[in-house]
Amino acid sequence: MVLSHAFTLTTTPSLSFNSPMFRYFFSFTTTLILLLAPLCVHAANDKPNFIIIFTDDQGYGDLSCFGSTKIKTPNIDRMAKEGRKFTNFMVASPVCTPSRAALLTGCYPKRVGMHQHVLFPSSTKGLNPTEHTIADHLKGQGYATAAFGKWHLGHHPETLPQKNGFDTYFGIPYSNDMNHPDNKGKPPGRAPGMDVLWKDPESTLTKWRTPLMENEKIVELPVDQRTVTRRYTQKAIDFITTHQKKPFFVYLPHSMPHIPLYVPDEVRDPNPLNAYTNTIEHIDAEVGRLMDKVRELGLSKNTYVIYTTDNGPWLPFKHHGGSAGPLRDGKGSTFEGGQRVPCVMWAPGRIPAGTECDELMGTIDLLPTIAALTGTSLPKDQKIDGLDASSLLTKKVKSPRNEFLYYTSRGDIQGLRQGKWKLLIKTKKKPRNAGKNWKAPAPEILLFDLISDMGEQKNLAEENPKKIKDLTKRMNELDTEIAKNARSPWHKSE
Repeated sequence: MVLSHAFTLTTTPSLSFNSPMFRYFFSFTTTLILLLAPLCVHAANDKPNFIIIFTDDQGYGDLSCFGSTKIKTPNIDRMAKEGRKFTNFMVASPVCTPSRAALLTGCYPKRVGMHQHVLFPSSTKGLNPTEHTIADHLKGQGYATAAFGKWHLGHHPETLPQKNGFDTYFGIPYSNDMNHPDNKGKPPGRAPGMDVLWKDPESTLTKWRTPLMENEKIVELPVDQRTVTRRYTQKAIDFITTHQKKPFFVYLPHSMPHIPLYVPDEVRDPNPLNAYTNTIEHIDAEVGRLMDKVRELGLSKNTYVIYTTDNGPWLPFKHHGGSAGPLRDGKGSTFEGGQRVPCVMWAPGRIPAGTECDELMGTIDLLPTIAALTGTSLPKDQKIDGLDASSLLTKKVKSPRNEFLYYTSRGDIQGLRQGKWKLLIKTKKKPRNAGKNWKAPAPEILLFDLISDMGEQKNLAEENPKKIKDLTKRMNELDTEIAKNARSPWHKSE
């Protein structure tokens, strides 16, 4: 009312600019504006920061805070002690590319056309830059945004991070076992072949031609994989230091522990049987270095740090792969070991320390959750599948998510979780060498109670035919809607 009155007086023609009353109200209004201005700036800078650390092929059982007795992860364990563990956290695909698309867009990969397995150096598509990513959303609020690590959503300039909301990028465009520009010459032999590479650290420069990029330029070919985990981390530290006075978003998708495994020479255990353990413990040390910087800069009270991974462990690589702990199977599988992953969220003063959430949540929920934490709305013109799960970060409440779809690595619908029930309908693909008389066997129908049987050992399908029918119907309804409203990825024009 005072400001309104002052405005009226200052615009009254009979009031002299030299009058005492005018000078009083001018002085009062100016002082008020000066006092309020810092508050407005503070409010703008009060937006929380976000750091998402996203490892590659790390299993549910590969952190000591998730039950590993072999791998020591004191820094991530400290995050869990100071934050919250999520034990029912899902990724939307059991392989790299679709999982990453889901995290950034809040969509099942099929909705954004990124569901049909992983991209290669020969691929001609990528994430469409018209999609609204976490980076797009935060950049629109004035955030500084950066991605440091493995992208794997298209290596063409039109699909790289800077076309998808990130101010800056440093990392490899696809998996570290992919050559450039072709995919020839990879060492054969699964675990034994990886043993040979581990014993020869220089193999990172002689056996692979994976490029390292800065923004849209290749700056190292081949990338020295021994040092990338440390270099990604250092880039993140430098970015946070530079942008500490404004809100920032750092996406840190580590290349490791995807094979081939490499660590710096000075921390390398020469025994290949310890390769995976060595790699995870190196990642943990780098997480510690990053977290120390966050604390040192006084950013703890205003920063959310999320640690998780893109899919389950690559089990055929044995000691070069990880462990799914109590879960069944691993990477490439729609069993829980392929898609339920470890997750720790940290935000002192916001997320209660030393707590655990066993409610259903997934990477597809991160975009709407982050939007809620910043008090903003998502665009209405692009439907997403994620839900606002921000209440799960701070409270002991029921999840807004009661259903979750399972797609194969090739993007075929295969299952639905609803409450405690999980349905899988597994069909056998025709083998390449099958004759013309080959007939597909009947689909394998599996039903599990994940509350009492998280390891999916007891098939309850036979005694629950109605549940099978209901879940199958619902699964097909949801998948049909996604297929009907799916958006196209970016495609390279001929």
